[in-house]
Amino acid sequence: MKTKTRQRLRKGLTLVSFLLFPITMYYFSPALIIEGAAAGIVSGSFITFGLLFVSSLFVGRGFCGWACPGAGLQEACMAARDRRLQPGRKDLIKYFIWVPWVGGIAAAAISAGGLTSVDPFLQTKYGISISEPAGYIIYYGFIALIVGLALSAGRRAFCHYVCWMAPFMVIGRRIRNLAKWPSLRVVADAGACKECRSCNDACPQSIDVQKHVASSSMEDDECILCGSCVDTCPRGVVRFSFSRGAHN
Repeated sequence: MKTKTRQRLRKGLTLVSFLLFPITMYYFSPALIIEGAAAGIVSGSFITFGLLFVSSLFVGRGFCGWACPGAGLQEACMAARDRRLQPGRKDLIKYFIWVPWVGGIAAAAISAGGLTSVDPFLQTKYGISISEPAGYIIYYGFIALIVGLALSAGRRAFCHYVCWMAPFMVIGRRIRNLAKWPSLRVVADAGACKECRSCNDACPQSIDVQKHVASSSMEDDECILCGSCVDTCPRGVVRFSFSRGAHN
């Protein structure tokens, strides 16, 4: 696939996912999963997060790069504020959100005597999340959070700092690395790199890709397998590979 075509396809998919978000929002809800667990119900968001974890065992955080409802909106914000983020302790904020949240889910399920039923359409109307005007209060609150972080902090700041879905996939990716089974990865030929840093400029996650190339290890928890570095490198140094991989 030609590189420009691949990135157009990826951005188109994330845009469609965002436009469908009023329909799918409850399937990503961190609150609904606790509410369902408190009633002993496996909700749609519970199923979604489980599937994201399973998918990460084979495609890492590919969902974040290709299908996340917030991805298209965040990258659109780059037209107004294209600022690279600096990796650091702020990336750990999402784990301080995720750990007590997962604990809350477990506590709710225990208090209900376990998860005894499955309702993937819990609180939706015919599978549609926002079927009443009041639902848009939650919807626009979420949009404001994404846009606010993107414009104040920089590139895909929501993914870095507060996304409650990312840790599921980071853990899955690390399990994949330990198991060393075949999966989708980004690999690089360090010897062919001329250090033009075009990969760094292209990365929507602000990863220092060139540094990873130089170290012959493309592993990074913030990598979303979007392929921007693959499709930008003028020498084809960085590429996709479905393999066991020695480093990534």
